[in-house]
Amino acid sequence: MYAIEFENVSKSFGAHPVLIDLDLLVRPGEKVTLIGPSGSGKTTVLRLAMTLEKPTGGNIRVFGESILFDATGKPLSSSQEARIRRRCGMVFQQFNLFPHLTVLQNLVLAPTTALGQATDQAQTSALKYLRMVGLEAKVHAYPAQLSGGQQQRIAIARALVLKPEILLLDEITSALDPELAGEVLDVVRDVAHETKVTLLIVTHEMRFAREVSDRIVVFDGGRIIEQGSPDKIFSNPESARTRTFLQYVLSR
Repeated sequence: MYAIEFENVSKSFGAHPVLIDLDLLVRPGEKVTLIGPSGSGKTTVLRLAMTLEKPTGGNIRVFGESILFDATGKPLSSSQEARIRRRCGMVFQQFNLFPHLTVLQNLVLAPTTALGQATDQAQTSALKYLRMVGLEAKVHAYPAQLSGGQQQRIAIARALVLKPEILLLDEITSALDPELAGEVLDVVRDVAHETKVTLLIVTHEMRFAREVSDRIVVFDGGRIIEQGSPDKIFSNPESARTRTFLQYVLSR
């Protein structure tokens, strides 16, 4: 059984196709990074997996279960969709922390409201993941008192506290300067190496992609043009479009 399956998935916004006949399989525990030029469909893949967008066509499965249809082919109810969605967590470009809540309160909110955990249990789990991201000392701070890198690390901890089986990371360093971005990427490396969570990553950080990924998938024009191991993609890409893209991003 695959962690995520995209089967002949298409997505259009109005008359503009963003994904075209996408077939993509991700194994449990696999770390897969999507790269390619802006507008090639990478972020849409994550948003579809998180049910933040609906595909125009095709099917998407999470651990063998469609996130679109029930066994009779009918669209899922909101409660069915929410149950499947809980197997996934997502971290966005923007941190999206609640400014009026402390770090601990930000982490405890979803487990207590969405999962029904007792507050003390949720707090114990929150402190575990704050230690993982190196920010246990900031437990009583408010987001405005933290750097951008610290806020993004808190956002990662907030996603992990729900114990997702799949973690979707969408350009999580794009709003950060290089030093702060490095702090965040170090945390993701730890998550990749120390947990069994399946990672689906969109990033423009090519060195990071090479280090953390089991597989690189290259997108262009809403299609996969090439995929393979990091060594293959970065050292010996088959597609001329991949070579052009990598030459451009690596020269910047």
